[in-house]
Amino acid sequence: MSTEAKNKLIQGSTGPWEVVVGLEVHCQVLSKAKLFSGASTVFGADPNSQVSFVDAAMPGMLPVINRYCVEQAVRTGLGLKAKINLFSVFDRKNYFYPDLPAGYQISQYKNPIVGEGEVLIDLPGGEVARVGIERLHLEQDAGKSLHDQHPDHSFVDLNRSGIALMEIVTKPDLRSSEEAAAFLKKLRAIVRYLGTCDGNMDEGSMRADVNVSVRKPGAPLNTRCEIKNMNSVRFIVQAIEFEARRQVDVLESGGTIHQQTLLFDAKNGETRPMRSKEEAHDYRYFPDPDLLPLELEQAWVDGIASSLPELPDEKKNHFMEMGLSSYDALVLVAEKEAADYFEAMLKEGAEPKAAANWLNNEYFGRLNKVGLAIGDGPVSAAANSAIVQMISANVISGKTAKDVLDIVWSEGGDPRSLVESRGLKQVTDTGAIEEAVDKVIAANPDKVAAAKAKPSLVGWFVGQVMKATGGKANPVSVNAIVKERLGIPEEG
Repeated sequence: MSTEAKNKLIQGSTGPWEVVVGLEVHCQVLSKAKLFSGASTVFGADPNSQVSFVDAAMPGMLPVINRYCVEQAVRTGLGLKAKINLFSVFDRKNYFYPDLPAGYQISQYKNPIVGEGEVLIDLPGGEVARVGIERLHLEQDAGKSLHDQHPDHSFVDLNRSGIALMEIVTKPDLRSSEEAAAFLKKLRAIVRYLGTCDGNMDEGSMRADVNVSVRKPGAPLNTRCEIKNMNSVRFIVQAIEFEARRQVDVLESGGTIHQQTLLFDAKNGETRPMRSKEEAHDYRYFPDPDLLPLELEQAWVDGIASSLPELPDEKKNHFMEMGLSSYDALVLVAEKEAADYFEAMLKEGAEPKAAANWLNNEYFGRLNKVGLAIGDGPVSAAANSAIVQMISANVISGKTAKDVLDIVWSEGGDPRSLVESRGLKQVTDTGAIEEAVDKVIAANPDKVAAAKAKPSLVGWFVGQVMKATGGKANPVSVNAIVKERLGIPEEG
């Protein structure tokens, strides 16, 4: 067993245990209309304002498949490097609940539209893990029961009823809460790059059921428990860690794990039973008699494949070929908007490595500090590109560049014009720098002797000269001239 694998084990009183996690991720298809009706899918509308007769299961209403939703499912399958099944079947999944007006959900069971695929996830230390995809199937969402609107009654909002979902099921390949989090972030990035799901977990357009079990390393898979309807990566991490430890404690005390469905109590950070296997639904799947089998043409699938954008893995490799480190490339491709912003800076003339360093070390940090998304930031890619190019050309120093960014952030304007009009250009004139160095040396004879005895004190002189020139002097030139004046040889 590798060191990385050993580090993921849970230590119990009887020795180490391995966590096994599988995910069932529901991604809402990015489509203006629902899976089997033309009703709108806009988020946040008034309750029951986006419900067709089909969504409400009125008598005699028949579903009609939304071709675009099928295309989005195929596009996602191709992005997951998965097998596209040219023949698939829609089934009725039967259960009764107030927010399911028909008494069944139209889904896919034995014949899904997408088969096996894989996702590669990047982990700390440069480790790359492969997560197998079992399947992707299309299904319609249910409505929503509202229990907090009235002290005595529950209400039902059917706006979500019939919305197209892609359920993406992984194999039990994840071995820690960190791997589960990394997978969800990677999957979210993939569907956002593809434009098939917006990935907004807080709006419910991406949520997961989490299957957790534990076993002794190398032992067969053990009984799993399923944690339902998780819509936060942070809570998913907490739920896996709590549930894995709970199962270890049960097994080490001589107990047995019973397959059951759990809910995660975020307030107390613990899982609690929802229902046991014995109480679970018998869904009685059977092919939906109102829908013909879905038969796709290979040429149509090939056409979709040819239109796929560059996905995170390919874009990461592309950025590394430009000279970026693996870490910098990963940061930039994690969000489509970040990658697009970086590429826009390059189109404006910025050098790749300098642009990546500036974004990752300066601009993104400022955005995070005030809670702004990249697309909502006040500084354009063209403006940041201009700042980076001025640093590279020694027009401004790194310190002045930060000041320029502050000005553009709060006031707007063109960085090049601001540098010119406010006299922020870096002093590169050797004569002017020599004059400033000589003044500092003349004013500090005691420091001169100390610096000659301890060359590291040269930095103090450089700092004083930079201060005297308002940070405009070229620090490399200042450093060289100070050493020359003090008779301290250059290292090398």
